[in-house]
Amino acid sequence: MSTSATTNYQPATEFNPIIIDSFKAYDIRGELGVNLNEAIAYRIGRAFAQISSQRYHAVDATTELKNLKPAIVIGSDIRHSSEQLKQATIKGMLDAGVDVIDLGMSGTEEVYFATSHYQALGGIEVTASHNPINYNGLKLVKEHSKPISADDGLAEIQALAESGQFTTENQSGTLQLLNDKSAYVNHVISFIDTDKLKPLKLVINSGNGSAGPVVDLLIDKLAQAGAPIEVIKLHHTPDGSFPNGIPNPMIEANRVATQQAVLKNKADLGIAFDGDFDRCFLFDEHGEFIDGSYIVGMLAQAFLNKHPNESIVYDPRVIYNTEAVIKEHNGKAVISKSGHSFIKQVMRDSGAVYGGEMSAHHYFRDFFYCDSGMIPWLLTIELLSITGKTLSELVTGYIAAYPSSGELNFRLTTNDAPTIISAIEDKFSVKNPSKSLLDGLSLNFDEWRFNLRTSNTEPLIRLNIESRGDKELLTIKTREIQQWLAVQGAVPA
Repeated sequence: MSTSATTNYQPATEFNPIIIDSFKAYDIRGELGVNLNEAIAYRIGRAFAQISSQRYHAVDATTELKNLKPAIVIGSDIRHSSEQLKQATIKGMLDAGVDVIDLGMSGTEEVYFATSHYQALGGIEVTASHNPINYNGLKLVKEHSKPISADDGLAEIQALAESGQFTTENQSGTLQLLNDKSAYVNHVISFIDTDKLKPLKLVINSGNGSAGPVVDLLIDKLAQAGAPIEVIKLHHTPDGSFPNGIPNPMIEANRVATQQAVLKNKADLGIAFDGDFDRCFLFDEHGEFIDGSYIVGMLAQAFLNKHPNESIVYDPRVIYNTEAVIKEHNGKAVISKSGHSFIKQVMRDSGAVYGGEMSAHHYFRDFFYCDSGMIPWLLTIELLSITGKTLSELVTGYIAAYPSSGELNFRLTTNDAPTIISAIEDKFSVKNPSKSLLDGLSLNFDEWRFNLRTSNTEPLIRLNIESRGDKELLTIKTREIQQWLAVQGAVPA
């Protein structure tokens, strides 16, 4: 569907300097009415559009930017505040003289796709993903769906939005509604060979977020291809009041509904999403939640089966299993600092076919090096079909060979993070471990290792411990470090 559209948001005519403290390392998130509202969204939209337009018109005509359209794509999730924030952001971009393509209600990966598909200057998704209901935010990308971070453009946007020193344009931009998802759905489904799919029963929990309409379209595509896939839909209808709780499967209590539905329906696989479905969480046929690090290894295997000798990018929090799988399947292991902007850049630099983080973010070269929550579960049902194995059979060996603690989060009450990280390095230095400072502190003692790092998005430090096939050693070391952290003033979050 393609129609013209209008926005009713009317901004203030005077712009006094303000402080906007909703800018984070990778995106913009804030509490509604506290540090995020329509006036702030307008300023951010106008600043982003002005800076994007200036870059576009400043470059030489032969550069890659000149092949793009001077337009910005925008979409929004299902939260009740998202549409109003989106309209304010659109008005800011239009007032900056930049054309806008409105995708309607969408997930973050749809903005990633549309930014490259429409050859736009950039894209914005209005979403708070898994944050509490009184929060919202904006995720921004620039041309070719490249990330924008605090040290790569986001600080410049913040400074202009805060100052309000916008240029005056002679002509407003134009607004177009393009909410047809068919190109995106066709691209996502192209990652698998539907002819190879065997009969499978799936439970898909959309969390009343933005995933439902895309799930419907993908199920229709599978049916049209004759794929024998049965789907039980759970919490499927988008509802910004989130009647079944904020869609965040990282919280154990939020997994129960999916687990129960898998067992009740004797399903082969459970799938759950966060609010903007850029993350995908999997449950095996027994309803067991599978930690994201083992999914990274499984998907690395799936890609290396299709693309031998390719590079796989992974983060340093949990590495034993991923590195073993990559080596076993003759891939090239490329480690990267955690965080989507780092992973995406390392993938571009190495040409990696796939990148994964234990946080359930999965990145794909053929998806503009961006993360997708829909591609992983499609790849999983293809792998189940090809191997004839259950999900538990695919990952049980991984889990036994390389058990891990899962990510443990700690809130600091006394010492700061650098002091604690330095102190734990001193504590273990007598054992002469191999050390990496790529992302926080990683110490490797051959039979076990740990990574302790500061969160990029929250005031926490995060601990991951793993061993080589020794669950008792893992338990001992996890308890030892937890007790030591407590003495340092780091308490479980």
